[in-house]
Formats: sequence, structure tokens, C-alpha cells
Amino acid sequence: MTVQTDATTQGVTLTDAAVEKVKSLLAQEGRDDLRLRLGVAPGGCSGLRYQLYFDERQLDGDIVTDHNGVELVVDRYSMPYLTGATIDFVDTIEKQGFTIDNPSAQSSCACGDSFH
Repeated sequence: MTVQTDATTQGVTLTDAAVEKVKSLLAQEGRDDLRLRLGVAPGGCSGLRYQLYFDERQLDGDIVTDHNGVELVVDRYSMPYLTGATIDFVDTIEKQGFTIDNPSAQSSCACGDSFH
């Protein structure tokens, strides 16, 4: 496991809104041993699908960065697909939830669930 404190070395950024939402969710769960894990896996109509979830595991090759007290974990396989990505949290009438803006994605499906 590689631990980095400078979020820019990983290439994935969490917005302030995302950091606050993650902290709020962890506080609700009463857990301080979880990290936010971002990865990609084969699937969806465009070839790759994002995975974003809380995880307590530490896997060999994980890259961990600290974002104002929130640890973000990305596995070695997923990192090349996520360089420059930004995780945000939106809460509007039209949409609520985490979003991933990934400039490395060449295209995405109409539903926004997968990318290529």
C-alpha cells in the first residue's frame, strides 16, 4: 500500500462538498475505520463502470491519499483510467449523489453509468 498526503500526486480530487458528505456518512455510521474506495471494473454499455464505496480493506498496490481527513483509496489497476478525475457531491432538485467528472474518459453511455 502506498500512502500519499498530496492529492494531486494521485490525480483524483475530492471537492469540499464530497469531503463533507463522506464525513457526514461516516459519522452517521459511527465508523472511523472506513475509507472511500474508487475503482473501475469491466461492465456497462461503454466498457468500464465506476465503483465508489466505503471499504475497510487495505489491498496490495492500493494508493491512499488524504483529502482533509477523508482517505481516498484507488487500486493500481484503476489509476490509469482515473487520472484527473474529480469526485463531487451534488444535492439539487434534479439530482442528488456523488458524481465523477473524468477527463480521461473518451466517451460515456447515455445514462452516465459507464465510460470508455
